[in-house]
Amino acid sequence: MPDNGKTYIVKTNGFSFSVTKEEIDKADIITLSERSFNVLRDNRSINAKIIEDNGKRLKVEVEGETFDIEIKDELDQTLEQMGFGKSTLKQVKEIKAPMPGLVLEISVADGQQVKEGDKLLILEAMKMENSIIIHTDATIKNVSVSAGQAVEKGQVLVELE
Repeated sequence: MPDNGKTYIVKTNGFSFSVTKEEIDKADIITLSERSFNVLRDNRSINAKIIEDNGKRLKVEVEGETFDIEIKDELDQTLEQMGFGKSTLKQVKEIKAPMPGLVLEISVADGQQVKEGDKLLILEAMKMENSIIIHTDATIKNVSVSAGQAVEKGQVLVELE
């Protein structure tokens, strides 16, 4: 169950909305079977059945209608804002610093082809070394920083073609 104070983004059938732990707790959820539930909220009863469960992606049937649901927790939302979200991978043109720090090592050069999972650089922040990796195949257009350079959160580190 989510932590108090956390906000989750739920996307379904072209709509996006946020839900908090407190809102979830206000609903009375009765388990009918392993994948079937009855939800009571605001004097309304709804029957729901989980058809597919792929972690944060679900297919749910609610009163005869099927919904594809994607749930994003705070980490997913932060990664998406930094340009690492799966839905934005094909559109990413810049890799930005996720936090202020010091560039220790650069592992790529302008024009280089990189594959998903390749290390781009190492950023030291709060006495920890953080490998910045690429989450899709791409070509490096421009490395905007150099080893030994201090960077601010959100600063462009690498531009992609």
